[in-house]
Order: sequence, then C-alpha cells, then structure tokens
Amino acid sequence: MAASELYTKFARVWIPDPEEVWKSAELLKDYKPGDKVLLLHLEEGKDLEYRLDPKTKELPHLRNPDILVGENDLTALSYLHEPAVLHNLRVRFIDSKLIYTYCGIVLVAINPYEQLPIYGEDIINAYSGQNMGDMDPHIFAVAEEAYKQMARDERNQSIIVSGESGAGKTVSAKYAMRYFATVSGSASEANVEEKVLASNPIMESIGNAKTTRNDNSSRFGKYIEIGFDKRYRIIGANMRTYLLEKSRVVFQAEEERNYHIFYQLCASAKLPEFKMLRLGNANNFHYTKQGGSPVIEGVDDTKEMAHTRQACTLLGISESYQMGIFRILAGILHLGNVAFTSRDSDSCTIPPKHEPLSIFSDLMGVDYEEMCHWLCHRKLVTATETYIKPISKLQATNARDALAKHIYAKLFSWIVDHVNQALHSAVKQHSFIGVLDIYGFETFEINSFEQFCINYANEKLQQQFNMHVFKLEQEEYMKEQIPWTLIDFYDNQPCINLIESKLGILDLLDEECKMPKGTDDTWAQKLYNTHLNKCALFEKPRLSNKAFIIQHFADKVEYQCEGFLEKNKDTVFEEQIKVLKSSKFKMLPELFQDDEKAISPTSATSSGRTPLTRTPAKPTKGRPGQTAKEHKKTVGHQFRNSLHLLMETLNATTPHYVRCIKPNDFKFPFTFDEKRAVQQLRACGVLETIRISAAGFPSRWTYQEFFSRYRVLMKQKDVLSDRKQTCKNVLEKLILDKDKYQFGKTKIFFRAGQVAYLEKLRADKLRAACIRIQKTIRGWLLRKKYLRMRKAAITVQRHVRGYQARCYAKFLRRTKAATIIQKYWRMYIARRRYKIRRSATIILQSYLRGYLARNRYRKMLREHKAVIIQKWVRGWLARMHYRRSTQAIIYLQCCFRRMMAKRELKKLKIEARSVERYKKLHIGMENKIMQLQRKVDEQNKDYKCLMEKLTNLEGIYTSETEKLRSDLERLQLSEEEAKIATGRVLSLQEEIAKLRKDLEQTQSEKKSIEERADKYKQETEQLVSSLKEENTLLKQEKEALNHLIVEQAKEMTETMEKKLVEETKQLELDLNDERLRYQNLLNEFSRLEERYDDLKEEMTLMVNVPKPGHKRTDSTHSSNESEYTFSSEIAETEDMPLRTEEPSEKKVPLDMSLFLKLQKRVTELEQEKQVMQDELDRKEEQVLRSKAKEEERPQIRGAELEYESLKRQELESENKKLKNELNELRKALSEKSAPEVTAPGAPAYRVLMEQLTSVSEELDVRKEEVLILRSQLVSQKEAIQPKNTMTDSTILLEDVQKMKDKGEIAQAYIGLKETNRLLESQLQSQKRSHENEAEALRGEIQSLKEENNRQQQLLAQNLQLPPEARIEASLQHEITRLTNENLYFEELYADDPKKYQSYRISLYKRMIDLMEQLEKQDKTVRKLKKQLKVFAKKIGELEVGQMENISPGQIIDEPIRPVNIPRKEKDFQGMLEYKKEDEQKLVKNLILELKPRGVAVNLIPGLPAYILFMCVRHADYLNDDQKVRSLLTSTINSIKKVLKKRGDDFETVSFWLSNTCRFLHCLKQYSGEEGFMKHNTSRQNEHCLTNFDLAEYRQVLSDLAIQIYQQLVRVLENILQPMIVSGMLEHETIQGVSGVKPTGLRKRTSSIADEGTYTLDSILRQLNSFHSVLCQHGMDPELIKQVVKQMFYIVGAVTLNNLLLRKDMCSWSKGMQIRYNVSQLEEWLRDKNLMNSGAKETLEPLIQAAQLLQVKKKTDDDAEAICSMCSALTTAQIVKVLNLYTPVNEFEERVSVSFIRTIQMRLRDRKDSPQLLMDAKHIFPVTFPFNPSSLALETIQIPASLGLGFISRV
Repeated sequence: MAASELYTKFARVWIPDPEEVWKSAELLKDYKPGDKVLLLHLEEGKDLEYRLDPKTKELPHLRNPDILVGENDLTALSYLHEPAVLHNLRVRFIDSKLIYTYCGIVLVAINPYEQLPIYGEDIINAYSGQNMGDMDPHIFAVAEEAYKQMARDERNQSIIVSGESGAGKTVSAKYAMRYFATVSGSASEANVEEKVLASNPIMESIGNAKTTRNDNSSRFGKYIEIGFDKRYRIIGANMRTYLLEKSRVVFQAEEERNYHIFYQLCASAKLPEFKMLRLGNANNFHYTKQGGSPVIEGVDDTKEMAHTRQACTLLGISESYQMGIFRILAGILHLGNVAFTSRDSDSCTIPPKHEPLSIFSDLMGVDYEEMCHWLCHRKLVTATETYIKPISKLQATNARDALAKHIYAKLFSWIVDHVNQALHSAVKQHSFIGVLDIYGFETFEINSFEQFCINYANEKLQQQFNMHVFKLEQEEYMKEQIPWTLIDFYDNQPCINLIESKLGILDLLDEECKMPKGTDDTWAQKLYNTHLNKCALFEKPRLSNKAFIIQHFADKVEYQCEGFLEKNKDTVFEEQIKVLKSSKFKMLPELFQDDEKAISPTSATSSGRTPLTRTPAKPTKGRPGQTAKEHKKTVGHQFRNSLHLLMETLNATTPHYVRCIKPNDFKFPFTFDEKRAVQQLRACGVLETIRISAAGFPSRWTYQEFFSRYRVLMKQKDVLSDRKQTCKNVLEKLILDKDKYQFGKTKIFFRAGQVAYLEKLRADKLRAACIRIQKTIRGWLLRKKYLRMRKAAITVQRHVRGYQARCYAKFLRRTKAATIIQKYWRMYIARRRYKIRRSATIILQSYLRGYLARNRYRKMLREHKAVIIQKWVRGWLARMHYRRSTQAIIYLQCCFRRMMAKRELKKLKIEARSVERYKKLHIGMENKIMQLQRKVDEQNKDYKCLMEKLTNLEGIYTSETEKLRSDLERLQLSEEEAKIATGRVLSLQEEIAKLRKDLEQTQSEKKSIEERADKYKQETEQLVSSLKEENTLLKQEKEALNHLIVEQAKEMTETMEKKLVEETKQLELDLNDERLRYQNLLNEFSRLEERYDDLKEEMTLMVNVPKPGHKRTDSTHSSNESEYTFSSEIAETEDMPLRTEEPSEKKVPLDMSLFLKLQKRVTELEQEKQVMQDELDRKEEQVLRSKAKEEERPQIRGAELEYESLKRQELESENKKLKNELNELRKALSEKSAPEVTAPGAPAYRVLMEQLTSVSEELDVRKEEVLILRSQLVSQKEAIQPKNTMTDSTILLEDVQKMKDKGEIAQAYIGLKETNRLLESQLQSQKRSHENEAEALRGEIQSLKEENNRQQQLLAQNLQLPPEARIEASLQHEITRLTNENLYFEELYADDPKKYQSYRISLYKRMIDLMEQLEKQDKTVRKLKKQLKVFAKKIGELEVGQMENISPGQIIDEPIRPVNIPRKEKDFQGMLEYKKEDEQKLVKNLILELKPRGVAVNLIPGLPAYILFMCVRHADYLNDDQKVRSLLTSTINSIKKVLKKRGDDFETVSFWLSNTCRFLHCLKQYSGEEGFMKHNTSRQNEHCLTNFDLAEYRQVLSDLAIQIYQQLVRVLENILQPMIVSGMLEHETIQGVSGVKPTGLRKRTSSIADEGTYTLDSILRQLNSFHSVLCQHGMDPELIKQVVKQMFYIVGAVTLNNLLLRKDMCSWSKGMQIRYNVSQLEEWLRDKNLMNSGAKETLEPLIQAAQLLQVKKKTDDDAEAICSMCSALTTAQIVKVLNLYTPVNEFEERVSVSFIRTIQMRLRDRKDSPQLLMDAKHIFPVTFPFNPSSLALETIQIPASLGLGFISRV
C-alpha cells in the first residue's frame, strides 16, 4: 500500500508543535511522491505549508479514525506512534474522565488529583472474577489478573508500580493491596488482611513527606509480598524497603515538609500521654520549620496521629513500644535545636544547661555531660596512641545532623522489622503476590547521589520490562505459528554496565571512598579518565569539572559530584553511638544492636568520620567467620545488592506493570499538560512498548471477529463455510502486499496502519452503499410522489374546473342575492341605526327636557314665590302709600269735587234743560246694564269653577295630608331609629294641627316637608347606590374569597393527600429499612451461627476421642434447643440440667442472648410497625374526617341522611338492649333450671347445644344472603352519600374573620338565622318522626318479649321431643317466625319505603350480631366439647373402676334404662400420633433424608409441613409442652442441617422455604386468633390449637424463613451471575446491529454466540426453570413475586454495573440490544402473570440507561429531555454513561464535553447517592403474607414412600 493511497486529500496527520508537542492538521491536496511540501489546514483555521525533511523525507504521522480514538487499549490503535498515544490518553482523561488505560501489558494510570468514586467495595465485587479484557481498565483489573494467574498457574506474581513523585504510585499500590484483602479474605481469625492494610498508615507516617510535587510523596521504595495459603487466602505479608531519604530528616527545601510523623507528634502534643515529650508547635523545631509549610491543606495531623496509633495497636506494637518510638522521634526534634557556639576556628561548645540537649538526654536516657562532650569532640586513633580533638562549629552541626539521620534510619528499620513480624504467619506460605512501589525516573536541575540510585534502579526495571514485553510478543507469534523476524528494541545493558560493571561508576565511587584523601573532585577526574570518549553513554559538561552526564533510556541526566562520597559512606561518630548504646532507655540500644558489625574497626578517615553501611531492611545475622572487609559496605554497594535481589525475585514471578503519570505540576484536577505527559511516557517505557508492538504485528483479529466486522467488504460469492479461508481470500484482494499481514492459527496479524486502511475501505463502502440506497430510495420516493402528484393534479384540475364553473354560476346567483340582501340589510341596518339613534335621542331629549322642565319648574317656583312675596310687600307698601295719599287725595278731591260739582251743577242745570241729554243717558245705561248682567253670569260660572276647584283642592289636600302623614310617620320611624329622638314627633304633630287650622301654614309646611323629603330621598338614593356598589364589591370579594376558599380547600386537600401519600411512602420506606436492617441482622446471626458450628466441628476434629461411657449429644441440636426455648421460667429450669450436663456448650448462652436480643428487637420492630400502622390509620381517618367536614349536605338528602343516621343509632341502642335482655333471659333460664339439667352432660344441655348447632347450620346456609344484602346496603349507602363538599372549619373561621373585617357580619347573621330556622324545622320534623319510630320500636320490643316468652315455651315443648323432631320443629318454627315477621313489617311499612329500608338495615345488623354471637358460642361449644371428651374419658375410667368393685348381683338389681345408641362413622380429627422415641426417626425420614424432587412431583405441595403441624396438633391435644417444644426444636434444627448440607441446591432451598412458610401459615391459621380464622371453615376452626400459644415459635419460624429466603437469593445469584453479562450485554440477540470494533492485546469476550456462551434464551430458560420449581413446591404466589422481583433486580443491577464499567458497551446499537432484551424479560413476566410483582420497576435504571444511549445528545432540549427521562439513574451514572458513550461507526458522533457539563449543571440540585454502581448484593426485605390453606387436615393421606408407618391418624 503506497503512501499516496493514505496521504490523500482530507487525510489527517500529526505535526510537531513546540507548545502542544503534537498538533492535528488536514491535507488540502493529495501527496505525490517527490513533493517537498505538504499543504495543511490546521484545526484552528490556519493554512500551513509543511516542509518535509530533505534527508529523511519522512512523512508526518497519520491520525487514527475517530472511532478508534478513546480506546481502552492503546495497542488497539491502527497507527501506533507517540502523538496517537498522547491524543488517546488526553481524550480519555479530559473528555471521558477515565484515568486508566491499557498499553499492552501495562496499565497507564493518570493522577486525577481528585477523589473519584471508583474504588468502593461494589467496584471490587464488579471486577472480581472477570477477565482482564472484559472490563474497562482499572487497577483492580490488574490485581484480579494477578490473583487469577496465581491460582491458575500456581506461579508467584508481582505488580510493579512506578512513576514520578506525585503520580499516584503509593495510592495505586494501596488499592491493589486493598483488592487482595477484600477478595481473598484471611485464613484465620487474626484478620491478616486488616493488618496488611494497617501497615500503610504506619509506613506513610514514617516514610512519606510533602514535596513540591506531592503532598504525600513516598521517600523510600518498598516491595510488599502478600502471602497466600493453598486456598489462596491471605496468611501474612513481608515488606522490603529501599533507599530511605535520610537527608530529609535534617533538611527540607522551600514549600516542603519533614516526614509526617514529626508534625503528627507536634499536633498531638497537648495529649496527656505526650506531656513528657515536651513538644510544641512544629515551627519551634529546626528540623520541621525549614520548609516553611508545616500544614497540608485538608489534612488533620491530629486525626492522622490517631490513625497511626490505631494501626500500630492492630499490628501488635504495644503502648510501651509506641511511647518509646515517640520518645525517640521527639528526641530527634530536640536534638535538632541543639545550638553550638564557636570558641575559635577549630573548636566549639554547647551553652551550659542547654535546654534542648537536656530534654534530648532525658528522653534518650543518656548522660547530659557525656553527650555534650562528644557532640563537640571526636576521637582520633593512630597506630601508637588515641587522642581527643575538638571540632569546629560546622563540623559539630554536621555531626549532629548525621546522628539524627542515623537514629531515624535505625528507628525506620526497627519499625519495618516489627511490622514484618506482625504480618508473619506460622502457616506455610504457598504463594505470594508482590507489590513494588518504587520511585520512577527522576531528573532535576541539581541531581545528586539519590537521583543516581533511583535512575539506576529504573534502568534495571526497564531492562526487565523490555525483556518481558519481547518475550510475550515472541510467545504470541510462536503460539499462532507465524513467521517472525527479530524485533529491534532498545537494550539498556550498556548503561547498566556503565554503572555497575568493574571499573564502573559505583565501583570507582566505592574505591574512592576507601582512599584516605579521596574527594568528590578526585572521583570526578577518575570518571573522566575512565569513561570519557570511551563510552558513548557517558559525557562531560562543557562548563563544569564536577559533574558528569549519563544517557539513560529516558533522557540525559547531569549529576553533580558534590556530596557523592559523603552520602555513599553514610558515616557517624562511633563515640556518639556508644553514648546512645549506654542509654537507660531499653528500646534505644535495640536499634543499635548490630552496629558492632557496621562500624569500621580501622582508624577514622581524614574527615574525622567512621564510614557506616546502611543496614538492609531485613537484616541477616552475620557468620562468625566473616572478615572485617565484608562489613565495610557502602550505601551504593548495599543498594546494588538489594536491587539484584529484587530483580531475582521479579524474574521468578509473573510481572504486571502499572505506570503512573502526573498530568501537571500544579496538582490541578483533570488538567493535562502534554509536555510533562510525553516526558513521563518516554521515561516509563510506555512508548517503548508501543514501538515494540508497532515493529511487529500490533493489530490482531480472530477470524470470526474479522468476518463480522468486514463482511460488508465481501461479495456473496466470497463467503464460504470456512471462515478462515473466506478471510484469506478477501484479504488477498484488499491488501496486495502480503507482508502487511499474517495468518495465524486463530488470528490474523496486521502491520501498523492496516486496520485504519481497512476501516477506511469499510467506511467508504458503507458510505457508497448509503449514498446508493439514498439515491434509489429518494428517486423511488420522488417518482412515486410525482406520479401521485400528476394523477392528483389531473383529478384536482377536473374537479376544480367543474367546481369553478359551478362556483361561478353560484357566484352570480349569490351576487344577485347578495345585492338584494345587502339592500335590505343595509336598509335594516340604517333603520335599526336610525331607531337606535332616535330612541337614544328621545331618551336624551326626555331626560334633557325633564331636566330643563325641572329646572324651569324650580325657576318658576322660585319666581312665583318671589312674586308672591313681592306682591304682598308691594301691596302693603301700596296700601300704606294709598292710605297716606288717600287722605290727601280725598281732601283734594273734596276740594276739587266741590269745585267741579259746582261747575257740574252749573252744567247739569243747563243740560237738564235739554231732552236729548236724557235720551243719550238712557241708551248708555242699558248697555251698562247688559254688560253688568253678562259680567254677573260670567262671575257665576267662575264661581262654580272656583267651587269645583276648591272641592278638588280639598280632596287633594286631604290625600296630600294623608300622604304627608304617612311620610311623616315613616320619617318619624327613620328618625327614631337613626337619632333616637321623639321630640320631633310632637313638633310634627303640632305642625300638623297648625296645618289643619291654617291652610297657608300647612302648604308652607308641606313644601318644607317635600323639600326635606326630596333631600332625604336624594341622600337615601345616594346611600343606596353607594351601598349597592359596596354590596357589589363585597359580592365580588365574597365570590373571589369563595373561589379562593374552594381553591385553598382543593389545594389543602391535595396537599394533605400528597402529604399523606408521602408520609405513607416514608412510613413504608422506614418499615422496609427496619425490616431490611432486621433481616441483615438475622443474616449476620446465621453467618455467626454457621461460623460457630464450623469452629465447633473443627474443635471436635482436633479434640481427642471422648471418654467411654460419656454420651455427647449433638452440639447443634443442644444449642438450637436452647436457642428456641424462650422466656418461660419452667422451660429455663427444665433446660438447666442439660446445660450442667454438657460442659462443652459454654457458648450457647452467648448465642441465646444474641437470639433473645434479636427477638426483642423483632418485638420492638413489630410494635413500631403497629404504631406506624395506627398512625397511618389515624391519618387516614383524619383525612376522611376532613373530607366529611368539607362535604356540603343537600337540603333534602341531608335531612334524610341525618334521619337515617338517627334511626340507625336508635336501632343500635335498641339492639344492644335486646342483646342484654337476651343474655338476662339466658341467665334467668340457667338460674331457674335445675343444676342437673343445665350441667354440661345433662340431656337438656345437650338438647340446647344441638339446637344451637342446628340454628348455626341454618344461619350458615343464610350467611351468603346476609353478605349479599350487606353489599347492597353498602352500595345504597354510598349512593346516598352527599357529594358536595364544604370548606374546613379552619377555613370557615378565616371566612368569618374576613366577613367581620369587610362588614358583612350583618348579612351573615341574617343568613344564619334563616339557616337556624330551617334547621329547627327539620329538627322538629325529625323529632316527631323519632317519637313515632320510638313508639314503633317500643311496640316491637313488646312483641319481641312476647316472642321470647313464646320461644321459651316452645323450647320447653321441644325438650320433650326426640332429637330429629326437635331440630325439624325448631327450624320450621324459626322459618315461620321470620316469614311472619317479614310479612308483618312489609305490610306495616308498605307506605313508607324509607322506614322499611331502615327496618331491613336493623334486621341485617341484628342478624350480623347474632352471627358474631353465634361464632363466639361456637368457640365456647368447641371448648366445652373438648372438655366434655376429657371428662367423659375420665368418667369412663372411673366407671370401669366402680364396675370392678360392684358385685354381679348388684348389677342385676339396678334398673336398666333403654338408650338409643346412634351409629357413628370413623371421623378423623386431623392429627397424627407418634411416640416420643420416634421423634428422631420422624425428623430423619421427613426432613433429613427427604428428596424434594419426588415430593414435588408425586405428592401435594407442602405435605411435610402439614404432617409436622398435625403432629404438633396431637401434642397440643395431649397438653404435652415437652413434646411440642422438642418437636419444633428438632424440626428447626433439622431444616438448618439440610440447608447447611445442601444449601447450594436450588430445589432443596426452594422446597424448604415453601414448607417452612406453609408450616408458619398453619401455625397462624389454626392458632385460634380471630385475625387468622376469617377464611377458615367451621371444620377447620375445630382443628385450632387449644392448649399452647406458639406465637414465639411463629417468630422463630419467620426468622428461619427469612434465612432460607436469603439463602435462596444467594443460590439464584450464583446461578444467574455467569449468564447475565453474556446474555444481556455481550450476546447479539439482534444479529448484525452492532459491529465489532478493533481490540488490543487485552482481548474481550466475543459477542458472537459460540458454543458454551450464554445467551438471552439461556437466561429465560433458567427463569422458567426457577418459576416451575417454585410453583411445583407450592410456594405462595406473593412470595414467588418477591423472588422474581429479586431475580430481576439482580439481572438489572449486574447488567447496569457492567455497562458502567465497559466503554465498548456504551453505544447506540448496544442500547437497542439491551432494550430488546428487556422487552423479552417483560414478555416473560406477562406470560407468567407477574407484571404486578414490581419486577419491571427494578429494571427501570437499565431501561433508562439504554434509552440514554439512544437519544439525541446535542442541544439543550436534549439535555432537558435526558434529565426528565433518567429519573431512576443517579447523576454519577448519567454522567458516566455519557462519558463512556463510544461510536461504533463513523456515522455516529461523540458526546461533547459542553453537553455533559450542561447535564451536570441541570442535575446539580438533584439529591441522590454519589455511588456509581448499584448494590448487586442488595436483598429486598421479604414479607410472608398470611395465606391460609383450604385443604382439610382430616383428608390428608400419608404415602408409604415417606416411611412414616410408625405414626397413625387420629
């Protein structure tokens, strides 16, 4: 395959980048051979010309397809190179939040710097037993693989954890050890796994410290061997340590700390036991304050100190030793505060009575003066003499620090030795798993001796790693039988030789340390002379003569030679050690007991120090013959030897590699620094693994997987029956270069890049197929659409054109009609508008004219009144003026008239003399007379009119007066009510009197009254209008308030109902929690009991043969017998001899006390349950009461209902009276009768009993009719119940308060009065009816009394009749009486059906009461019959004895009475009789040796339970408490034995669960308690227990049933567990939907159905098998539902947990597969009628997870839909599924990070569990609902196959 085929347009490549290391780009045009430049388009949108290297002409790395990005295994990538690895890790870490990734055999772990919920016990259980490739990468998967290989291959294993400081090595090692401790357990009761885990806090406190890179950095290397026995359980451990960083004790860099233990001591200094240490704040000590960072954020040193001490105690380090350790550590701190003062340049002193040194001497138990002397002096030993020399201040300080380091190193080794002693086991170790937590490759700005040793160790580990990887590749090729060539890989043996060979760096360093005047400079020169220019891996820096460079496998490192010799010698003054050895403190000399071997006997070096070797972590005792030279080991020499030992150990084991990566230097969570990551990947060997894999055939496919994935590239003719040959033929066509692949036996091997090429071909083929399908489908759809449209268009045109023509004609007709209509309509509109306007105008005019007229009237009135006033005034003035002027005028007139008279007289005298004058005067007088006559007539007419008007005015006046009087009275009333003034009435009466006298005054008064009336009327109208408005507002407010009240009532009702539902749910949850807690306690008790039995058996095996003659009973039997013997004092006293006889049963009281505690707890829980149930009932009653209060009673039906309730109460009271009277009559009858007649054995008593029996049988016959009538009564009662609701009392009070506030109380008061009147009337009517009813009832009572007397007489008559006649007569009489009574009351109430109905109700109630009374009588009768049998038996025995004493003659003399002896058939009582000595045989045949399968197939279900109960019944019948107790105890113990022996057999467990429940139900059904006897027949009620109350044993059986149920669930889980993942997830139920993606070295289980793999059909078959077995065993249906619910929960939980831990399963196609599988399970539930069992709800989380895989995941709407849909999933699970979602094809898209953040933001307020996985071990609390049996005990037959011939039916 040429490069031109891959480097085409749009191909994506990786190019180097200085910032991001590698950057992605896309080709803009095809690459052609010879091109020097590639045109690229970067992701940020820029174009780039990338120039190829002219020498190498290497093309940039190709990028993998998107579907391969994010794979679990880096070797699954088609292109294996550095950018692909880096990008894959980044995508998994940043986008998917996955910190673990496989790289072949290596697990790459990236430190998230955040606590993740992926290390819980549920995760451990999920990984336990799984193949490494089946689950997502995890440290637990590596640990499981190591554990599994150790058990399978019987070969020791090692887990090598390496990485930089802060990468998480210690945490990874800790989790690996936790996994081993959890899954394996310990072989003894010493809890070794807890001790192994407890070693971590101790080692972290003394060996870990805070650095700039890590808050909990391990400053030493350790290799822990965890030992296992033959059963692969932890028995012990051993620890080896390497290269402790002692320099940290005396010096810390900035922002760093000393070892944690020092700060823990300082933080706990105030504790009383630490007062003697005289410690304080960490800043007070030189050795703890140099870093300036004494506190770690988020870490409480006080609590950590408590954890450390707790771990020491657990590991067996006593309190005295712990205090000794703390004394030494405190002494080191005080030693660091010792200060020196210079006397001169060569000597120094310590101040006298120096407090730090004094405290150090006291704590260490050494002499102060001696210690002070040797801190400032040293001893020099020459050949001839020894002398003491003072030292300078600098030398003294260095010597002090060396001593502190030496003490701490010795203490560290001592603690490690004691930890190893505590972890050591006496049991022989069969195998071990080693966990190596060692420092990774380090390079700093200044690298010294420590970095040199660390990098040397990493060179050795890398060599071992490379060889192991190469070996695995070689084995794989040889296994598959493919030709292979030698792969060239980096061999770092030259570098190792440079360090450790002869004349190597370590050899030269040791040689220089032996030289008297050796220095770091001379050593450096030797290095240059030996290796420079001779070894390619050794270099010299240009600007330094005191440093050297080594080319390591990871990088070049420059080491500074300064300090190498001093650190390699590790010397301390011998005299200081001798002072410490002479300490009075016993523990201190123990630390230096091997120093005689370590200190050189020769003279001191030139520096004045004696070189000391570092003792190994596990020191070995030297042999006597060893020379002094063997003891002179330097630190480098020791380290090399221990490293060789480690490599030998690792080479002898199977290694597993964990490489820890530090993503950034700032400890930011989930932040990825590409530069730092690449450095570490190169340093830890991951890229080397990739390079080795890429050099061969990295991609590997099985033939079936290849065929399944690339079937689309094959033609039909290419597919053969032989899959292998098919794949060969296809590959030869697809890839022409045969070197690019090889065919193995089971796999196809591909070179790097070939899978990507095949994926490209597959994607192109699918894309072309999709395009072709789309083209064809779209063309077909468009053609179909076109033809439909054309046909439709023609049809439409035809119809449209016809329609248009018809419409046009219609339009013309309509236009004409419309015109006419418009004309008339417009006319009508205009006319209507005119009329409206006219009417409006008229109204306006009328109002306006009225207004104007009223104004004009008022004006005229005012003017008229003014004119009258003016008239009278002017008249008066005129009269006055007239009088004055009249007198003057009269006088003038007199004068003038006199003068004129004189002149007239003179004229008259002249005229008289003339005749004409007289004629004229006569004519004038006639005219005047006629005028006067006419005037008189007119005046007469006017007078008559005036008289008529006067008459009318008088009538008007009278009516007006009456009207005014009525108005006056009304006004008086109003004034009296308003002003309470009566004086006005008198004044008004006086005014009326005045009006009568004076018309004018009356008119004026009338006018004034009218004015006042008008004014008052106006005010009244205004007041009325205002009141109307206010009333309207109040009505609106009232309606609003009523509406609000109704809404509030509804809301309150809804809230109360919701609250009730919530409280009910909460109570149910609390009850389930309590039940679950109790059942867990019961499970723990059974586990402890089994453990106790196992220990007892082991002790029995270990103890010698018991003494002869001493018979030891079964311990389990005796213990359980004591267990199930309860609080009866008699039982305890009876068990005392058993306890005294058997001294081996000492632990029985412990189990008994625990059992009694559990039983007490059960009682408390039952009481709490009852309290909760009562509270629930009370709340329901409150709700019903509130609803009843809220109901509004209708006007008519409410009165009737009230009437009915009163009648019912009266009838009930009368019924009670009748009962009392009946009881009194019976009592009187019994008192009046003779004692011999009423005695239990008397004939009268027997006759009475027989009659009662006959009556009870008659009532049984009529019971069904009563029940039917009762149901009709209830339905009628429900029908007449009021439906309208009223508001609650509190709401009514609020309403009244609002009415008061709004001023509406008056209206409310009026309404209340009306209501009271209505109620009073109703009460009166009810009272009358009640009196009538009372009269009727009195008459009825009288008739009943008469009837009672008649019945007594009839009874007396019946006593004389024979039994058959008596029964028949009594029945006939009773029927006649009831018929007559019914007929009588029907006639009586024929006109009033309501009364008849009430009578029927009372009759039914009486019948019900009589039935209840009859049942009580039945119980009494049964008890009396049983007593009668006992008495009869005793009397018979007595009669036999008397007969023996009577002579025959006496017998003959006695008169013989003829007795009728009725023939009686054999009647079994449902009991089984057995002898006491046959009890063990009964238990053995019926329980221990019974085969469930035969019983389930051939016999009735629950037969053993019935047999056992019938035996218990017989023991109860005999009143033998010992027999009852013994049988029940033996039964329980035997069931436990059977389950212990065959507890893994589903049929056995199911069988005994069913029988235990049936036995429990029988004990309840026949207990005699009313609650359990409701469904019994009368015959079954006769079989009830009479003498013993077995309620306590019922509780014991219930506990036993719970234990069996839990065992059944465990058996189910063990059977289903292997099927679930394969059948629900891996198997393709719908073939061809999900494609197989490429996998890496860790091959997953194939989803193709091979032989032996489980499918969904396997699960369904197993479910069918379970269900059929449960049904065959006759298990209760409710219990079957609970079992099915538990099974489905297990299926759902295991499937979902695996889905959450498997990235390859989180795809769209897998979601469809899961939903299909779930639908099949639901279909199974429907077939079995188990949909209401709650099993489907347990699958809801799985269903929602499958839906989540299939829904769209892009927009905010999608996020909202997901949040509302996934209600059963937690936030952690939703986010996990979204992070794991992986496209299988290129057409699918990944979920963006922003979308996941949106989901998290929307779900941040959801309060759910942070736990990721479901608890697959969770068992729902089981309940055993009472299920009575209809089977009659007397009908049960015992088959002979059971071997129970020794028992007999009774």
